[in-house]
Amino acid sequence: MNIHEYQAKQMLAQHGVPVPPGGVCDTPEQARAIAAKLISEGATLIAVKSQIHAGGRGKGTFNTGYKGGVRLFKTADEVCEGARAMLGNVLVTKQTGPEGRLVRKLIVATAPNIQKELYLAVLLDRVSSRPVLMASTEGGMDIEEVAAKTPRKIFKETIDPAVGLMPYQARKVAAALGLRGELMNPAVKLLMGLYKTWWDCDASLIEINPLCIIRGGDGKLALQAVDAKMSLEDNALYRHPDLQAMRDLGEEAPLEIEATKFSLNYIKLDGNIACLVNGAGLAMATMDIIQHYGGSPANFLDVGGGASKEQVTAAFRIILQDPNVKGILVNIFGGIMDCNIIATGIVAAVKETSLKLPLVVRLEGNNVVAGKATLQASGLTIISGDSMADAAQKVVAAVKTT
Repeated sequence: MNIHEYQAKQMLAQHGVPVPPGGVCDTPEQARAIAAKLISEGATLIAVKSQIHAGGRGKGTFNTGYKGGVRLFKTADEVCEGARAMLGNVLVTKQTGPEGRLVRKLIVATAPNIQKELYLAVLLDRVSSRPVLMASTEGGMDIEEVAAKTPRKIFKETIDPAVGLMPYQARKVAAALGLRGELMNPAVKLLMGLYKTWWDCDASLIEINPLCIIRGGDGKLALQAVDAKMSLEDNALYRHPDLQAMRDLGEEAPLEIEATKFSLNYIKLDGNIACLVNGAGLAMATMDIIQHYGGSPANFLDVGGGASKEQVTAAFRIILQDPNVKGILVNIFGGIMDCNIIATGIVAAVKETSLKLPLVVRLEGNNVVAGKATLQASGLTIISGDSMADAAQKVVAAVKTT
């Protein structure tokens, strides 16, 4: 589950990570009030940042033609006008796609006097099965771009989850970033707070980009997390009702929201052949083989290892709400899953939805004989696939002839 920048900063601040002073608003008048307060406290430049679950906001464009989802202003009145141009309008960035995202909230914060931008992240290294602290002196850039052009500028520190991030490791990373002298102790405290946030929140990723060396009004150097991204592990959310309450359904696709109600893993794609599969690995292989035979998958849909008849029926309803779908491939390998339960669900779903699209079903594994018998006895027009390759070829061919 992704959360907004302002929510990520709230969690970081609670764990001792310094963030720019400011507030969150959903009206232009609130934006003006926050800006006026910050200016009265000595701020000379105010940042207004659109809150959407997508990057590239600063270079984005609103559907009204207004440029920039992140803007800097000098007065409270300018902030108010900028907020009025952003709130309630759709921001299109390189990550949103052409449909964009509706801006409902803004961060209004002091824009610091930035001296240097750095990069920090904590994530799970799935190779070592351990957390890793990743840092770079190339802040403000996509880390993928840094990895491609200057990989030597990325520093990694693997963390033993039994003991957590040790102070000596934090000092090592701080030194690699050039945070020595008066910045060493604040850097260690910040790094320890970053890891504690990741651990305590059961996060899958926390990224601070940029982490900035700033010069305060007193002339001293300090550190601030100027931007933050945080993704939470869905399977651990039951332990964090406070974090679960941060979920913004307005940032999620309606069909994906509907799927979660039935414990289905659904992600909409751009193709026209819908997939209904049990198991994430099989789902990815199914999408690959559809592509291999000249088709284009319309979704990733994993019903899991123990789906019920009701879940299968719900999966069909969700699939058919996508107007791009021209055919459906059901690919089931029964281990824990009973093929006959899937078959019963397919028959019920086809009858309930009055399905007219080509439907190809490949069943294999646990109770497959009974499953195939249920499909055959239904009297429905269902194309049988003898193997995954056979099923993929058949659904691609059927879609091309419709």
